[in-house]
Amino acid sequence: MRLKSIFTNSFGILLSRIFGFLRDIVMASALGASYWSDIFFLANRLPNLFRNIFAEGAFTQAFMPSFVASANKGVFSTAIFLRFSLFIIFGSFIVTFAPEYITKLLAPGWDSERIADTAPLTAINFWYLYLIFIVTFIATLLQYKEHFVTTAMSTVLLNISMIVALLLFMKSDPKTIAYALSISVLVGGALQVLVHLIALYRLKLSRLLLGGWKYRKEKDVTEEKKKFTSLFIPAVWGGSSLQINSFVGSIIASFLITGSVSYLAYAQRIFQLPLALFAIATTTALFPGISKALKNKNETLAYANLGKGFWLLSFALGLATVGGVILSEPIIWLLFERGNFTTEQTQATASVLSMFMLGLLPLGLAKLFSLFLYATYRQGKAAKIATISVVANIIASLLLMHPMGATGIALAGSIGGWVLFILTVREVGTDKFLTIIKSKKSLYLIASLLLFSLLLYYINTFIMQIIR
Repeated sequence: MRLKSIFTNSFGILLSRIFGFLRDIVMASALGASYWSDIFFLANRLPNLFRNIFAEGAFTQAFMPSFVASANKGVFSTAIFLRFSLFIIFGSFIVTFAPEYITKLLAPGWDSERIADTAPLTAINFWYLYLIFIVTFIATLLQYKEHFVTTAMSTVLLNISMIVALLLFMKSDPKTIAYALSISVLVGGALQVLVHLIALYRLKLSRLLLGGWKYRKEKDVTEEKKKFTSLFIPAVWGGSSLQINSFVGSIIASFLITGSVSYLAYAQRIFQLPLALFAIATTTALFPGISKALKNKNETLAYANLGKGFWLLSFALGLATVGGVILSEPIIWLLFERGNFTTEQTQATASVLSMFMLGLLPLGLAKLFSLFLYATYRQGKAAKIATISVVANIIASLLLMHPMGATGIALAGSIGGWVLFILTVREVGTDKFLTIIKSKKSLYLIASLLLFSLLLYYINTFIMQIIR
C-alpha cells in the first residue's frame, strides 16, 4: 500500500480543511444560520455538488481506467477535455441567462422573493463548475504520474479567497457579504487552475495534451471515446451517492424552518473532514495502483491493498465516528458559536452532526470497495447500487423530516450510506469481506472503540459543565 501517497493526500486535505474551518468560523460569525446564509449555501449548492463529485473521484474513476488502457493517451485525453468543455460552457450560459428556473428547482419550498434574491448568486456560482472541471481533469493526469500533493492542497486557495472576501466585507450588510463570497469562489477556482497548470508543466505532461491536440485528427480514438462515454455516466452516478444525497437533503430542507439548510451545511463541513482526510485520501492514492494491478491480472496485490486500506479506514473512521457523535455539541460550540451564531443554533447543528457521523464508517468503506468495481469496468453495477442508496435516502428523508427536522434528513443520509456499503460489499464479494474481518484486528477495533467511547463520555460531561 502506498502510504507515502496516502499521507501526502491526508496532509494536503488536512491543511485545506483547516482553512475551510477558518472560513466557516468567519462565515458563521458574519451570517450565522440566517436568510442570507441559506441563500449563499443554496446558490453554491449545484457547483459545490459537482465540485465534490469531481474532487472526490467520480470523474477520475471513470476516466482513469480508460486513460490507462488508451494506446493514444494524448489524443484521447484532449478529445475528452474538449467535449466536456463545450458541454459545461454551454450549460453555464443557460444558467447565466435563466437562473430563476434553476434556483426554483434547487429550492422548491422557497417563495418567489427568496428565489429572486438567490437567482443572481446561482448564476455567479455556477461558473465555478467549469473551473473545477479543468482542475479535476489535470489532477487525473497528475495522479497517473502518482503526483497528489498539488490537488490535495489546492483547495486551500479557494478557502483563502473566501476568507479574504469575508474579512474585507465583514461589516457590510448580509446581501453584500453573500455577493462577495460568490465572486471569491470564482477567484479561488481560477487560482486552483493556475497551480495545476504549473504542476502539469513541471511534470512535462503538457506535452501530452499538446501532442493530443496536434495529432487529434490523425489518430483514431473513436472506440476509446465510445467506451469512455458508455462508462462515464454510470461511473459518475455510482461514485456520487454521498453528494447526491446531500444535494437532495438541501432541497428537502428548503421546506423546513429558516436555518435548516445552514444547519446541514455547517454539520457537513465537519462530517466531511474525516471522510476526506482518511477515506478520500486513501482511495485516491490506491486507485491508480489497483487499476494497473488488475489490468496486469495481479489480483493478489490488488486485494492485499484492499485489506490494508480496510483496516486503516476502520480504525480511523471508527474513532472519528465515536468522537463526532459524543462531542458534537462541544465541536460546534468551539467552531461556530460567536457573533450571529447562537446557542440554539449550536444545539440544532450538533444534533444534525451526530446523525451524519453515524454514516461515516460505511461511506468510507464503500468508497474503498467500489474501487474494484471501477477498475474492472463495472460502473453500471456501481450506478445501480448508488440508485438504491439514493432512493433509500429520499424515502427516509421524507419519513423523518417532519418529526425530526434537519436532524432526520441527516439520519436519512446515514441510512443511505449503510445501504451503499452493504450492496457494494456484496457486489465486490462478501467472501473477500469476511476473509478480511476474520482477524484479531476486529477484536482490537471493538475494544478500541469501547474504551474511546468511555473516555470521551467523561470528557464531554466535563466540557458541557464548563460551557453551559
